[in-house]
Amino acid sequence: MSTHPITEELINGAIVREPVGNEQGYWAGAPGWAWDEADQAAYICYRIRRPRGVEPDRGGESRIARTTDFETFEDIWSVHKDAYNSASIEKSMLKRGQDGQFRYFTSYVAPEDGRWCTTINKAPSIGELNPDNTQRLFTATDLGLEGVKDPWILEEDGKYSLFLSVAIDTSATKDSSHDTLDIFNTGECVSATALATSTDLDNWNWQGVILKPEGDTAWDKYCRRINSVLPLNGKYYAFYDGSEGHHQNYEERTGLAVSTDLKDWTILSPEGPCITSPHATGSLRYIDAQPHGDDILFMYELTRADGSHEMRMNKFPAKNFSLE
Repeated sequence: MSTHPITEELINGAIVREPVGNEQGYWAGAPGWAWDEADQAAYICYRIRRPRGVEPDRGGESRIARTTDFETFEDIWSVHKDAYNSASIEKSMLKRGQDGQFRYFTSYVAPEDGRWCTTINKAPSIGELNPDNTQRLFTATDLGLEGVKDPWILEEDGKYSLFLSVAIDTSATKDSSHDTLDIFNTGECVSATALATSTDLDNWNWQGVILKPEGDTAWDKYCRRINSVLPLNGKYYAFYDGSEGHHQNYEERTGLAVSTDLKDWTILSPEGPCITSPHATGSLRYIDAQPHGDDILFMYELTRADGSHEMRMNKFPAKNFSLE
């Protein structure tokens, strides 16, 4: 598959959030959004990142923005990494359960071992989310993994599928791999995708790794991280971040995969990434594509000409929309 036709539209999408600096290492992105029927609003979780050594460095802050029209976005809640005693925060996701309570899923570097973990925080309203009530949902060592992060949830008929980025050990993995507090950036693991399922958002059944890098020469031989899954025409299409090696960590580009059961996936972009930015490293990543009304709405992070990353969105008419 060559560059996908939707690429140009994504490149020219509306800017939702800009980075706080204009050079490489500054990002606004990692979006995870959900439409809330009760509030008739969308809630977008995203994070602000600065380069290492620039205070408060790395993934210092995670925010929640609210919109009712996808034209104006108001920040209504935020949390700093210090609330978790963590080195960095990664992707987050907000979802209201059938009991009316909000669940805030987030991922950060666990202070006890330097491995990425995933947590859950529950409250009656977004304003009542208290970091002190955060509970561990998935701990890497409990699962025999080197890291688990970047939660994203697909809801279908009262059932929930939770996709997670996981670090799998290799012959290069050792105890010191976590000294940098980000094993994904060491080359001493491979970055894959795992799945968990639930009927209530609180109790999750671990299904295991469902997509991982393969081959020695592929463009995505180091990373295959699913960011969102779009049900379309009886199939599931996954937008995943791919990279050849850890040197492309933070600058992944987008590939496309298809499945009929969310567990067995066929890569539709074996020859190279199919969605990229025309700037700098070409990174266009963290696509969160979901149906909304008569449209399919995309939120994503892409590299600007100055090397920083901004968050954009665009929408496509759902009628006759195709990815193959």
